[in-house]
Formats: sequence, structure tokens, C-alpha cells
Amino acid sequence: MAESEEESSCLQQVYVEKQELDDSEDVLDLDSIDVRYEIDDREFDLPEVSVPQSLESILNEPDDLPEIEEDPLFLEQAETASVTSDAVSFANNGATSGRSTPSRQVRKDSIQYPLHGSVLRHVVLRGISSQIVSAAERVNAGLPSAMAVSAVVAIGSTHGVVLIFDPKQTLKLCLSNGQTREQYGAVSALALNNDCTRLLVGHARGQITMWDLTTGKLLRTITDAHQPGSAILHIQFTDDPTLAIFSDSGGSVFELNFRRLMGVRGSDSTCIFSGSRGEVCSILVLHAGPLQDHPLDDLSIMALATMSKVIVITIRPKLRVLFHHPLRGNSNTLPLLAWHYVFVQQQTGRTLEPVLAFARSSTIYFCQLVCKSPDNVQFVLLQKLTVPYVLIHMMWINAKTLITVDSLERMHLVDVRHDEELQVLDVGDVKLVYGSSHFKSLATGGNVSPAMALAGENACYQSVALFRGQVLLLGTKSLHVFTIRTWFERINYLARQEHYVEALALALSFYEGSARAVIGLDSNVEKRKGLIASKLLRVLYEFVEASATKNVPTRGAIHLLVEHYESVMPVCIESCISIDRTDVLFGDVYDRFSQDFVAKALFLESLEPYILDDKLRHIAPAVMQELVENYEERKEIDDLERLIVHLDIMSMNIDHIVKLCWKHSLYDGIIYIFNQSMNDYISPLEELLNILMDSILNKKDLTDKVVKLANKVLVYVSCCLAGRAYPVGDISESIMLQVKTSVLKALTVLHTKQPAEEEPVYPYLRTLLHYSTREFLNALALAFEEPEFESEVGRQQKQRIVDILLQIMVDNMEFSPTQVGALFTFLARQMAKAANTIYVSRMLFEQVLEYLSNPNDSSRHEEREQALIELLHAAGLQQFDEERLLALAERAEFYRVCELLYDKQHQYDKVLSCYLRDTSRQVQAFRFIEIVMSNPARKAAEKKAFRRKVLESIELLVAIDQQQTAELLACVFPDSMHEVTTRLAHEPRLLYAFLTGLIDYKESQAIGIKKKEGIVIGSDVYEQYIDLMCEFDPANVCTYVKSTDAYRLENTLEICKKHQVMDAMAHLLEKSGQVHDAFVILLQVCIYLLCRCLSSLFTPRSRKALLISFQKTEIL
Repeated sequence: MAESEEESSCLQQVYVEKQELDDSEDVLDLDSIDVRYEIDDREFDLPEVSVPQSLESILNEPDDLPEIEEDPLFLEQAETASVTSDAVSFANNGATSGRSTPSRQVRKDSIQYPLHGSVLRHVVLRGISSQIVSAAERVNAGLPSAMAVSAVVAIGSTHGVVLIFDPKQTLKLCLSNGQTREQYGAVSALALNNDCTRLLVGHARGQITMWDLTTGKLLRTITDAHQPGSAILHIQFTDDPTLAIFSDSGGSVFELNFRRLMGVRGSDSTCIFSGSRGEVCSILVLHAGPLQDHPLDDLSIMALATMSKVIVITIRPKLRVLFHHPLRGNSNTLPLLAWHYVFVQQQTGRTLEPVLAFARSSTIYFCQLVCKSPDNVQFVLLQKLTVPYVLIHMMWINAKTLITVDSLERMHLVDVRHDEELQVLDVGDVKLVYGSSHFKSLATGGNVSPAMALAGENACYQSVALFRGQVLLLGTKSLHVFTIRTWFERINYLARQEHYVEALALALSFYEGSARAVIGLDSNVEKRKGLIASKLLRVLYEFVEASATKNVPTRGAIHLLVEHYESVMPVCIESCISIDRTDVLFGDVYDRFSQDFVAKALFLESLEPYILDDKLRHIAPAVMQELVENYEERKEIDDLERLIVHLDIMSMNIDHIVKLCWKHSLYDGIIYIFNQSMNDYISPLEELLNILMDSILNKKDLTDKVVKLANKVLVYVSCCLAGRAYPVGDISESIMLQVKTSVLKALTVLHTKQPAEEEPVYPYLRTLLHYSTREFLNALALAFEEPEFESEVGRQQKQRIVDILLQIMVDNMEFSPTQVGALFTFLARQMAKAANTIYVSRMLFEQVLEYLSNPNDSSRHEEREQALIELLHAAGLQQFDEERLLALAERAEFYRVCELLYDKQHQYDKVLSCYLRDTSRQVQAFRFIEIVMSNPARKAAEKKAFRRKVLESIELLVAIDQQQTAELLACVFPDSMHEVTTRLAHEPRLLYAFLTGLIDYKESQAIGIKKKEGIVIGSDVYEQYIDLMCEFDPANVCTYVKSTDAYRLENTLEICKKHQVMDAMAHLLEKSGQVHDAFVILLQVCIYLLCRCLSSLFTPRSRKALLISFQKTEIL
């Protein structure tokens, strides 16, 4: 019964007149559509030529001409509407098609995307289906072969019979005559006129008949409208009831004109063009549709497609080409066409315009027709889609959504605007009727081109129809209807299957306006959201009940129960927050879950991320109390504090929360509660500063707890002075000035409310300055930027604060040099501003200078120097006497300060001296020397003085880094080699180190490590180096002389003899050809070593005798 009711409802929906296009549904916003290409409208207009381009000239163009190559705007690959990995697949039911149809690939399962749910509803019209089977069996009507749908359903058969059904699936007419079966063959195409009073029937043998559907009479039989022997592939009425268009298997297109003279019906046909010039595979007439008083009313427009082109023409008032575009694809695919009217949002307003979708293989184009007048028709290419399957059919189901059928017999629902696939249905069980035999013209002997026969293998033009948003598929034994479910039905479909999570997500997408293919919702936003929220709550109640009862794991470890509720709670919370129904969340939902202690705890824990993201600001007081207790029991107090500062204060038991915060030192919570509940910004500041003051002013060890407190106080003060709430948000503008003033007043109080006897003046300021002078002064600097300090009162207040700071930090010695330097750096930066009104005595700067550069204070040397440098950078040198400053810096050994002053005076030799005297930066001297000498802006006199200083310091440079010194000499002072070696002659070890570095650098150039210009080193330098090596490193002399030939042999041999480096002497003698002498030296070395080894085995007299015997040896 349920199935019968659903069928009846669906059929009524097919035939009952629908409401006019809904603005919220059928509007295509041209500005927001996903246009990937920059469109130039002029590029797609027909060129203005003296002789308009004819249809024949377009069709006669070779397919490979470069001028009809695909437009470059569309050569890029568009985003593919593809199947994603998160799809939910359902197994096929295993039914296979037993019909004789073209071979198919193995079908894939249907795909339902969780984000969209089940969008399409599939209904089998059993009444019509059973009568199709009955007619075939009982009266030999044959199998279905073609279909047309309007106010009636017309189904043609392979035996030439046409069955007419009304919306109640009742068979009204059976159209046939005695000659149909034998002479005309199968019905290959059908067409209904606008008022469903006439039916045109095209046959496989080429005949056309016209029937009166009110009486069932045959009105016309047309046998000579086209060339005999070709099947009728397409036939369509135009809006003019006396004009129809048809095409045949020869690829020709004809217009068919009906007339009635003197009571006699007749007709005549005109060939628009012959298939010999290019076979037309598909035609589609543009009907007036909902247009009223539109320029298109005076035109009769038709789109036609060949294997390589799409062409749009006008038939009336005259034949004219409006648009053409190349169309490519596989040879076994047919072109597809689909018109639809959409509202297009433009700058001048919203207009209703037709959009043509044309496709072949796997590519779909969308083109808008813009008709400003009957003589001014333009086309604009809007978009291109590339899909991952081969198309065999395509049609609009509404202004935003396209239905496609692929070669695997799967139906795809595609959102055009977002290039998104919404659902895939396997329709293989429909056993779709194919018109392959008509494209091959088998009924007349197969006299068609091979290209037409191959492409027609997948032809199903006449078995898929669209009527008012519903798609009808004609099978061999049945008729199927596919419609888009309403939003309500889509949610119910998922809920009935207990897919509650998907159902709630879908409902939220409807509520937020992000859902696709939406049908049935009110255009009023408030009404729409109200309806959706009501439905969502009903599904939510079902979900909560199921999650707390039948879906609860009954066996297994506790972690299974935890995982179950962890997946449930976020869905419930997100749903209620999204529709602003936290009353339901903390009412019925919480009450149901609180019946189980595990569910209750997980519910409270699941609130945390939504609170921290500020999605959930208010919690019912009872639930808030439970939340606090839950975190206390789990000892997650810090996490609780993070929640408190994001919640509405009205949710809390303030007294309990305050006590809890003081007990666990939740300082953020304390500040937040005082600020939000009482607009009190001073009490928490004073309380926290008193705690901090006790540790800092009494010089106690700073524990982690105190450091944490101090950091929070500094940030809090900074936020208040800048007008920002702590820890997040902004202070209300109505109290912002009051907060800033009161905080500054509290910080600058002379004494606390209950001062101790030893309490110093300005204790709060003193405390913050002691803890972090720099950070506090940074906060003060930001406060001084606020507009209230620009007034006269503000300037006075600023000066008072500066005076207090000077009084605290300069008049006593309790602050370090860094802290004092930070203060004067702060002051100098303030004074350097254009609108400065701060006055600080120059004498104070001089005092600070004396203090920082005191030579008698050896402590914190680096700290004092850094403070002075920062002060100089902030205040500028104009604040000081440079000569006095330089003298103080030299005396205090502040070399970086001296360097700054000498550099300003261009005394680079003295800058170098500063580098060399500063042991921590000596190595930087080499880079400085290179920079100065390579700078073309330096004067010759400056470079000369600087060069002299470098050479005078050569000994120190070698001691610092012999390698860098050698490289410096080679690259910067290559002509000073002799002078350097002369200067180092009195220090042989330094000279040896320098030559070592120089020769290592030379060798590194030889092997390509160094890329700079090489330096020429004479043999005398190598010999000097070997001489020094014999003195300081004799063990490596032999190895070195073997590795190079840069020395003179005789001189080097004399050097080695002088130093008695025996192994090197032997090598050099052998190298010079004195092999015997080299052998004698090596033998002497061996005898010497042997004597040393044997000396421990003999008495002194025996050792002497042994030595005499060796001396008498003839070889010696």
C-alpha cells in the first residue's frame, strides 16, 4: 500500500502544474558562479562582416582548421566533479540486464555523500510498466522504443504502436494502423505539442505521422519529408504549432510546415542542411517557457550538434547563425544538448535568460544567451566542467542542478554552481532503452556513415525525458521517475535509517544555507530557519534517546562506553548551539544524559572546546555548578580557569567561584569575575600587587607561583591601560576612560591602604619596576599613545608619572644599571617624538652617564655598557657632550660605545683598535678590515691610515687567527708580504703561524675551495717556512717537502742539514740524485736507533766495543 501511494504521489507530481520559478531556488547569480576564466563577451559574438556566415559555411569547415580550435579560455582543465573517499557506498542488488543492448563496462555501486544524504527519490510507475508488458505480450505491441512526456505520457514501441497514458497511469489511447508494423517499423522519435492535442511520431523507416490526442485519429501521414531510407532520430514541435523540426540518420535537419487549405491537411518540408556537409546527431528547440514580453518572443531558436561542433541558429523569422563552438570527444560518444531558463543577477537587475549546456565525452560547457533585441543576440561562455566518466545523456533538473547519465548506466546529480557531485545512482536495473539500431538505420539496410553508427552505440535520446523537474527513464519493461526529495524528505530518509548524525548535519546545512539542491523551503529566512530548527530538534530527540538506550554498548570494557558517548556529545552540542537552542541542550538533552554517570561526565567535558571557542557563552547555573564540581574532582583546576574567563558571569555562583579561585591561585579567574560582575578593575589589582610586593620588596626567592602572578599582573596592567579586557575582549567604551584613570591612580599611590612602617613610597610602582623594568615601561609607553594623554590634563599626568619614575629609580641605588638604563631609554624615546611634552633635566642624563660609565665599578660591566648603548640609540648623541662621553667610555673600557663614536668621526683605525682590545669581539676585526678597505666611499687618506694601523697590529691579528690573517693579507694587502714578514721576524713562532696560514690558504685555492684571486708566493717564502718548520715542527718537515716542489732543492737541503732533520735530508738527497749519500744517512739513523734499543742489554764497556766495531765498518 505504501509503495502504491508513493507511486501515485510521484505521478501526480509529474503531471500537476507546479508553481512558478521560486526566486530562492532558480536564480543563477552570475557574480557568484564559479567562473574560472576571464570572459570577454566580444570574443563570442559573431564577427561583423558584409556577408553573414551561413550554416553551410560553418558545417563545411574542416574539423582541423585552427580558427575553430577550442577557445583558449577553455583549454585549462576545470575542477572535476569527482567521487570522493568519504562517500557512503551501497552494494548493488545483483540484478543484471538481460536485454540485447550495447556492451557495457562493469557497473559501480551507487554513491551517497554523507554531506548531502539521499537527494534523489526513485519510483517505478508500476501501472504504466505493467501495461507496457501486457501490450507486448497480448497484442504484440513490441518493446518500448521511444518516449515523450507532457500532460500525458506517450510511449512508442518497436512494432510502431504508441500507448498514451494519463497522469493516473490509465491507458487512454493505443495509436496504430494496419500498415504501421509492416511498412513503418519501430517508433524512433515522439513529440507532443504545447497543449498536448497533437502527437508527431517518427518511424525507423523514415515516415512521420501526426495524431489527434483528443480523438485518437490519424491526421497526417508524411512519407516524403526527407530522403527515403533514413530513420527519424529526432522530432520536435516549436512554439509555432504549424512548425516542427526533425533530423534523420543521414545527419540532415528539416523544418516541417503544416497547412490546411479548403479542409485538406497538408505539409511541406525544407532541408535546413544536408547531412553530407556534416552529420547532425542532436537537435533541441528553445521554447518560450516562462518568458513574457521578451525579445525572444519574435525568434524561433534551435541548437544542433554535429560530431565536432555546436551551432545555435534562428529558424524564424529567417535562418541565421547565432553562435558556434568546437566540440571534441571520443569517436564512440554523441553530443548532448540541454536548454534551461535561469534568473541571472546582473548590475542592472535580475533577468530571466536561457542557458545552453552542451557536452560530449566528459566535458560540459555552459553558455548564456543574451537577447537585447531580435537583431542583437549574444552568447557568453560561463563555465566548463570536466567529469570523470563518459556522458551518454544530460539534462537540467532545475536552475542550479544537472542530471547526467554515464556509460556505466549511473545517474549523477551535479551542482553546477559549485562543481560538486551530490549523489550517484546505479540505474542499470532500469534496463534503459537504447536507440542504437535507429542511428545505424538497420530498418532500412544500414545506409549510414561508420562514424554515425559507432557514435550511436550509446544513443538514448528518446528514452530519457524531463518534465517539470522530474526525470523519466524508459526501460525495456518499465518506466521510472527520479525526483529531488524535499528538504524534509531528505532528513526523514536518513532518520528512518537511524543515520542520525548525517541527518543532523544535513539539517544544519539547510539551516546555514550551505546545502545543495534544496527543494521546498520558504524564501523568507526567518520562516525557513524556524521550520528547519523544529525538524532538527525532533531528530535530535530521537538521536539522544537512541544514544542513551538501544545504541549503548551492553558488553565489553568501559572504554567502549566512553568512545560511544564521546562520539555522541559533540553532535548534540553542535546542533543546539548552531540553532541557538542552548535551553534544549541544558534542558532535555542534559537531563537525559545525566541519568548515566559516564554520559553526564562526558557531556560536561565535551563542553570545553565550545566554551574556549566562544561558541558557548552561557550555561544554565545548575549545569555550571556540575561543571565546576566535575573539574574539581578531576583536579583539572587550570583547565577550569580557562573556561571561567570565557563564560557569561551570570552562569556562575560568584561566591563559590571566587573562593575556588583564591584557593587555587586562579588569578585570571579572579580578575575576570571582579571585572565582569562588578566592573571592579582596582580591587583585584591591589590584592595581587600586595601578594607580589611581599616577595619582591622583601627580596624573597621568586617561586614559580610568584613569577606566574607577576607576569599576569603586568599583562593585566598593560591591557587596562590600552583599553582591552583581560584576558580577552575589549573594555566597554562607556567605562574605558574611567578604567585607565583608576588603574594609573592605583599604581601611583604613595602608600598602600594598610602600609607597614618600613614600606617605601610608591610601593606598587616600585614592585613592578623591580620585577621587570623593561616590560612595565613598554606597557607605559603603549598607554602614553592613547588619545587621553594628548589633552592638557593627560600631559600633566604623563609628566607626573615620569617624575615619580625618576624619583624612584635615580635617587637611590637599589636598581641595577640595566634598569636605570632602561628608564632613560624609555624617556629618551618619549622625548624624541614630535609631540613630546615631557621635560627631563639634561643634568639627569649626565648623572646617568656618570653612573653607567663609572670605572671604579667593575661589576656588571657588560650590562652597564649595553644600557648605555641603548640609551644612546634612543636619545641620540645630541643629548651628550661627545668628547666627554668618549673619555668616559675609554676610561670605562666600553669599547662598543667608543666604536660608535669613532665610526661617526671616520676614525676607522681607532675603531679597529676597539675591536682588538675587546677580547669578546676580536675575531670580528677581520670582517671590519675587509669592509673598510672594499668601500669605495672611504677616502684615500682614511684608507692609508687604516692600512698602517692594520700592519702595526699584524702580530695581534696573527695571534687571534693565523688563517684569517693570511687570507686578509692575500686578498686585501697582497703587496705587503715583505713588510709583514719583516715585522714578524723578531717573533719566529708568530711568523711560522702566519706562514702556515698563508700557505694553507694558497693550497685551498689550488683545489678550488677558495674562489678569490690567488696570491703569488716566492720560493724564498717557502724556504723560510721550511726553515721555521725545522725549528718548531721537525717531525713534519719530510712530509711537507714530499708534498710540494715550490722550494729550491739546494737551499732546502742546506736548511735541513743545518737543523739535522735526517729523514728530510735523505729525501732531498735522493731527489737530487745522491742516492748513496741518502742511504748512508738512513743507515746512520738505523744504527743510532739500534744502539738505543740495545743499550739496555750491554754494560758500558760492551757498548763501547760495539760502537768501535760499527765505526770500523767499511761502509762508514
